Amino acid sequence: MEEQQHIPHLTGQEITEKMQQGLAGLDTNAKRVLVIIPDGTRTAPIPLMMRALYQVVGHQARQFDVIIALGTHQPMSDAALEHHLGMSASERTQLRNFRVMNHEWYTPGTLVQIGTVPDSEMRAITKGILTEPSAVLINKQVLEHDQIIICGPVFPHESVGFSGGNKYLFPGVAGFETINTFHWLSAMLTTMGIIGIEDTLVRRLIDKYATYVNTPVTCVSFVSSQAGVHALYIGDAITSQRMAAEVSAQVHITYLDKPVKTVIAHAAEQYDDLWTGGKAMYKSEPVVADGGRVLIHAPHITEVSYTHGKWLDEAGYHVRDYFAKQMDRFAHIPKVALAHSTNVKGAGTYDAETRIEAPRIQVDIATRIPRDRTEHINLGYVDLATVSIDDWQRRAKDDDSILVIPHAGEMLFRLKGAKT
Repeated sequence: MEEQQHIPHLTGQEITEKMQQGLAGLDTNAKRVLVIIPDGTRTAPIPLMMRALYQVVGHQARQFDVIIALGTHQPMSDAALEHHLGMSASERTQLRNFRVMNHEWYTPGTLVQIGTVPDSEMRAITKGILTEPSAVLINKQVLEHDQIIICGPVFPHESVGFSGGNKYLFPGVAGFETINTFHWLSAMLTTMGIIGIEDTLVRRLIDKYATYVNTPVTCVSFVSSQAGVHALYIGDAITSQRMAAEVSAQVHITYLDKPVKTVIAHAAEQYDDLWTGGKAMYKSEPVVADGGRVLIHAPHITEVSYTHGKWLDEAGYHVRDYFAKQMDRFAHIPKVALAHSTNVKGAGTYDAETRIEAPRIQVDIATRIPRDRTEHINLGYVDLATVSIDDWQRRAKDDDSILVIPHAGEMLFRLKGAKT
């Protein structure tokens, strides 16, 4: 296993100084500022970032509004927001014109269409994978402010390559139709064809969507881990994200010399359903040998998806071609749910004539989701009582065909020499 390059983390003072330098030319005096930040499914020192942003540009703004880039995740409760921001609701009221809101992607009145990517451009951008025009839907708060500040971390990502930048607009605060479109593009390209790659067709489509946003956008892109913040770049959404992605590739990717047969991925506690906990699979799949196995170990997970559970109960978890070759059958299922399904199931084949599905690897889950539901959605069930992480770690010391990943979901594992 190749050791990560050691990149020291920044102190709180250094972060504030970088904010001051990077935002020095940004005039927010008496303006309506909208800050877009991630929800709690990313490792990031959001309280530190918010204090620094408010200190540098927030106190003089007419409005300083913060919106949580949920995509289609569940809204954050008041208690969750208090923890996420590091300040209570009463403390926030003491800050002038400070307001926090969830992105209500599920409420039609909060969205507005700002354009349409025509079919000719969709064909060109996606190399013919998508051929229909795409509506560009986004939260209307984006239009009702004078300045947008995106502030979020960059990690290897299963649907776009690396997260961050304009991804905080699309899907962060986008409408469901737009989210569906590019997630299906990512599903067709497959997770292993995208994850940890900066220039992807999905990234190009997201950046195209962003050209329809007329409100000025400044982006604070940073690279964080459990150790802290390793780098921070401020500028336009494309440039700052790319610079952060270069550092993320050094911090968040571990290279193995050879494939493993078994991965025990202990999903990070920040993932509260399989929808988010599936990252434990996405980030380890590239190093699993054909015929191998990934076990997602997540004793804290009790639900498939708080948002899309009913669709996944109906569609189940299958390889890409299972859906691609039966699109009429699954036309009523949101494509974002189908994309998630194929991401978790991984690579494989489906023969439409014989109706035989052949996943490349076996995916099992040890969660508090009952056996009957687990098997109904076409995943392997493992009783939590039979799994000991300590035991697997001991076995892994003497068997290099076993990989145990603590806090799985943010570190990407890849084979040395693999094409990127």
